[in-house]
Amino acid sequence: MLYPFNAHEAVKIAITIETNGLEFYNNAAKKFQPSKTSELFTRLAKEEEVHKAIFTKMLQELPKEEAPSVFDPNNEMDQYLQMMAGMHIFLQEKTSVDKILSGVKDEKAALELAISFEKDSVNFYVQLKEASKDISDKVSVDKLISEESKHVRVLSAVYNKLYSG
Repeated sequence: MLYPFNAHEAVKIAITIETNGLEFYNNAAKKFQPSKTSELFTRLAKEEEVHKAIFTKMLQELPKEEAPSVFDPNNEMDQYLQMMAGMHIFLQEKTSVDKILSGVKDEKAALELAISFEKDSVNFYVQLKEASKDISDKVSVDKLISEESKHVRVLSAVYNKLYSG
C-alpha cells in the first residue's frame, strides 16, 4: 500500500492507527472480561481516544497543502515512512481489528500483540515527528510518543508480572 507522505496524509494515517488501537483495546477488553487485563485494555482504549483527538486537531490546523511537507530530494523519507506504515500491524492491507483479534486465543497473546502494536506506533510517530516542519506539530507528536512509550512500559510490566518467572 503506497501513501503520499505530505503532512495531511501522515496525520490521517496516525488517526487510523489510533482508531484501530481504540477498537482493538475495546474489543480485547470485552473478549477477556473478566480478567486481569480487561481493565488495562479499557484504560488504554480511553487513552487511544485522546490520542485520536490530538491528531484530528492537528489535521484541522494544518495548512492546505498538497506537496510533500519535507524537503526530500531523494524521496528517502517518503519511502521510509511508507515502509513503516506498511509494517504497522493495523495498516497492513486486508487486515481488520476483528480479524486480528479473532486469532488471539488468550490474554498472553493479546498482551504480546498490544506491545507490538504500541512499539510499531512509537516507531511510526518518531518518523512522523522527523518529517514535521512545524514546531507545534513536533511538540504534539512528542507528547504522543511519550504516551505510546508509556503504554509499552505498562503492557510490558503487566506481561512480565503475569508470564515471566
